[in-house]
Amino acid sequence: MERLVFCTFLYVIAMGTATAAMAEPYRPSHDTEVLETLPAPGDADQRQLRELRATLAKDPMNRRLAVTVARRYIQAARSEADPRYHGYAHAALAPWWDLAKPPVDVLLLRAVVRQSRHDFDGALADLDRVLAARPRHQQAWLTRAFVLQVQGRHDAAMTSCQRLGPSVDRLVIATCIGRVESLSGKAEAGYERLRRALDASPDAEDRLRVWALTVLAEIAARRGAPAAAEAHFRDALALGLRDPYLLGAYADVLLDQGRADEVVALLKDETRVDALLLRLTIAAQRLGRADAADHAAALRARFAASRKRNDARHLREDARFTLEVLGAPRRALGLAKANWRTQREPADARLVLAAAVAADAAGEARKILDWLARTGLQDAALEPLVQRLKRGEDR
Repeated sequence: MERLVFCTFLYVIAMGTATAAMAEPYRPSHDTEVLETLPAPGDADQRQLRELRATLAKDPMNRRLAVTVARRYIQAARSEADPRYHGYAHAALAPWWDLAKPPVDVLLLRAVVRQSRHDFDGALADLDRVLAARPRHQQAWLTRAFVLQVQGRHDAAMTSCQRLGPSVDRLVIATCIGRVESLSGKAEAGYERLRRALDASPDAEDRLRVWALTVLAEIAARRGAPAAAEAHFRDALALGLRDPYLLGAYADVLLDQGRADEVVALLKDETRVDALLLRLTIAAQRLGRADAADHAAALRARFAASRKRNDARHLREDARFTLEVLGAPRRALGLAKANWRTQREPADARLVLAAAVAADAAGEARKILDWLARTGLQDAALEPLVQRLKRGEDR
């Protein structure tokens, strides 16, 4: 299978859900406000996608073309952090979406779209059907591995990573396995595995390198090596590809180091993406900037709209906003615990722990503390929170 196809789908999953969601349509306060800069008419990718969509409109039952269009939309959703493109992918696949037995290629894409909507169980069910029909379907194993990682099911995720065969780029395999190792008590082994794979893959496609370097940076940060993490983040940024997940992950490390001014410089033009606007708002508020209140008002409106739609995709960001910007730890704890029911990555654990500390509610973090002990997750940012909560339980 071609490396670029793998990159498209591993990228969709690997970014997690941190930057997947956008807001409801925003109403400008005055006529001169710029809402969005659209791709230039000469942009080759956008022009080609428009042409493909027009052709599909004339022949909507052309499954091969529909799958191509859906894949391109999914890639656009990932690169722009705009879930509207997932809706367009769904529309392209509409003739087969609700069939009792959709074709395998449709099942795979439906799984990716369902994952983007936080229907993780539905995504896994689709992937299991793909693998029942084609046990060596490498994309399905890779996608399955990352959905399971989001759910905190590390043993099952490792099994899926290990099913990737020799036709898969070795850097993809190393990133898959190394990330799972880093989440399950083997951070050093995972880091070294991935570092060696990167060193041995100087000609890897840039998007794959960005993903691998971002994962490597996150592992370094969790291991308490911020200098190494920053070096990896900067190597990824130097490749020149706009990557919302990379920007968010790097911003988090900068915020942890008290470098809010650098976060503002990094994200000042990224206000369309909720997860990035959130980090920009936190940084602006810490610096006492005048625009912090406007950013906070925009986020408050977006999260309110999400709650009105019963859209769970924003729970992680909503919980962090409520804790760090609004300073309402008890309410943030409820949101963080609701988010934990579906997403169990390090950022989700940290949210519950931080909210429990701020709310002086150590007992409400017991499940997360037990989960950390069970998984062996090593994360330098969690250790102070864990110790404070354990002291709180002892009082």
